[in-house]
Amino acid sequence: MKKRYLATILIGVLLVAVAMAWWLRPKERPPLVIGALPAPCRDLTFEAVPYVICEIGLNSYDIGIFHAGGDGKPFGSLEAFDKAMKEQGRPMLLAMNGGMYHEDLTPVGLLVEEGSEKAPLNLADAEGNFFLKPNGLFLVGRDGKAAVMDSGAYAAAKPDSIFATQSGPMLVIDGALHPRFEQNGTSRYIRNGVGVRDGHTVVLAISRSEVSLGSFARLFRDALSCPNALFLDGVVSALSDGDRMIIGGKYPAGPIIAVSAKKAAQ
Repeated sequence: MKKRYLATILIGVLLVAVAMAWWLRPKERPPLVIGALPAPCRDLTFEAVPYVICEIGLNSYDIGIFHAGGDGKPFGSLEAFDKAMKEQGRPMLLAMNGGMYHEDLTPVGLLVEEGSEKAPLNLADAEGNFFLKPNGLFLVGRDGKAAVMDSGAYAAAKPDSIFATQSGPMLVIDGALHPRFEQNGTSRYIRNGVGVRDGHTVVLAISRSEVSLGSFARLFRDALSCPNALFLDGVVSALSDGDRMIIGGKYPAGPIIAVSAKKAAQ
């Protein structure tokens, strides 16, 4: 009886050991992806935070803002957008979430898509990052030039935009950091934004790890030489290369900023 009891204990110990060995086995690492970033993009570390930076020369690339498909329904995610563009024969080199949205994915602020205003300019006061004044817009004019400007300036100038998306807060305004930012606040998230170096150079940035708004703004001003830059979003920030996600997951998306190869002149 005693021997049988000891044998049972031994078997139990062996089973536990086998289970532990399986659980602690070396995990397979995912293969390294060579050439993982889209052509206009590069890795950059600034103030110990890693980023993907995409510098879009408008002489070489087309950039646009997209929200809904032919059925009028929001694409809803970068993955769905990339799939739809492929099916239309319009593959994108990269796509990034491009502005804040309500629960139904409608834009919180102005959206101009292919020259048509889909949502109006929002100058209201309320809580949240979007309303941390000054907020602003990223736009591409009918003249082919890009700009980032604060919402009040946009309302006064009423530029002729073919694409525009409103978000907030502004990160950099005419070379100055947003006046409400702390040097390095305690709010830290994966974040993405857009800056304009000049009328023909757009700079998209997304962090690979959490960053404060203050540090993110300094990235655009000090490392990327953008006199004006706009915060797009945090937490749901994502970047794809047209085939797969580079940063972020299956997050919802309202407006989407996308880049494609320049169309040849007809």
